[in-house]
Amino acid sequence: MNSLPVLNPKAAAIDVGSEHMHVSVAGGPPRVFGSTTTELHALRDYLLEQGVNTVAMEATGIYWLCPYEVLEKAGLNPIMVNGKYVRNLLGRKTDMSDCQWQATLHAHGLLRAGFVPPDHIRRLQDYLRLRADHISSGATSEQHMQKALERMNIKLHDVISDLTGVSGLKMVRAILEGERDPEKLLALCDPTIQKKKAKRVCEALRGTWKDEHLFALRQALAAWEFYRAQIAECDQALEEVLKKMTEHKADPHGEVPKSDRKKKSNTPQIDGLLEMLWKICDGKNATKLPGISEYTLLRLISEVGTDLKAHWEDEKRFTSWLGLAPGTHQSGKRRRSQKRSTNKAGRILCVIAQAVGKTNDRALGGFYRRIRSRSGGLVATKALARKLGEMFWRVMVHGISYVEQGLVKYEQKVLQTEQMTLARRAKKLGLELIAIQKPMKT
Repeated sequence: MNSLPVLNPKAAAIDVGSEHMHVSVAGGPPRVFGSTTTELHALRDYLLEQGVNTVAMEATGIYWLCPYEVLEKAGLNPIMVNGKYVRNLLGRKTDMSDCQWQATLHAHGLLRAGFVPPDHIRRLQDYLRLRADHISSGATSEQHMQKALERMNIKLHDVISDLTGVSGLKMVRAILEGERDPEKLLALCDPTIQKKKAKRVCEALRGTWKDEHLFALRQALAAWEFYRAQIAECDQALEEVLKKMTEHKADPHGEVPKSDRKKKSNTPQIDGLLEMLWKICDGKNATKLPGISEYTLLRLISEVGTDLKAHWEDEKRFTSWLGLAPGTHQSGKRRRSQKRSTNKAGRILCVIAQAVGKTNDRALGGFYRRIRSRSGGLVATKALARKLGEMFWRVMVHGISYVEQGLVKYEQKVLQTEQMTLARRAKKLGLELIAIQKPMKT
């Protein structure tokens, strides 16, 4: 029996921890370094002295990011691998044995590198993820405002759809300043609310006005305003990053796209955002796809980058990486489905799919309802998200534009497919289909 060849004797591996880095070169005796910046530089110098040209490490929380960046700048070609694919053999489990085992696998070419976005995309990703955290915290503060009003039996959020809108904030601030008269508070609202909901608003503004709940309302409003300010600062930082990404890019061929969608409250307030995204994507406008807005496209780019062809050969591999394609596990005659976890980009597409599935005039809406009727909503959401992921890959790689066929044409196509399938089965059974014409209604 031939022994397994060593493909790269200068391959190393690091068992990453919050305090220590255990390093082994080609499965040799490990060395231990700290996790401070000085120790990481010493780790880099040691690997360069050993002639190492590639380093593998597990994606352990966020601890792998700092050594990854240090080794990347040194040209050591670090790769990030999935921890469940490099499980150690049975026996004593230590950090020392882990790094030796990973280095041995890496030297034999048995490790597969995971996707890590380039540095400028990671920078964009950090700002957007921080911004998403602020949005989530701001939403929690808004819920605290609603809770404080509810404890005072103020039913304002039942009458006004958005408590943090212009009218809602004016009334909340007036309440905190001491105003209690429902008529005066109603006068602060939008004229449409005064005309259509005057009586309901006045009834909703009659409460108990307890000091402890007013105190909670004041703190919740202050927290909400703080997070809105944090989000605005993130928008400024994002604008600077996007400008740096586009300053050396030539204008792509074609007409500059114009945004025709209304900006929502959580959309980044960045002037010319769609034009900058158009330049970053080399003239490929993915916002033409159903459900993908400027903000959604920005979030997808921060997770997968712009050069999809370099990392995924086709749309099937891309949707598999997203966790949207069904997995299979076959052993002999046994074959079963394997559940796959959906990553952040896949979850973004699932949210888009839920919105697109509710449309009544799009072909994808009909596709969603057809799958949901036989397999349920969760399967339909994932199936539509996979279809959107395939479309996104085609747009970003080939620049293919999306043309909406409409719900009627889609249903006609589905009916035609069902008729062809039925005719094929009838022919197989030696039967003949006869079309029945429905009588015309008089």
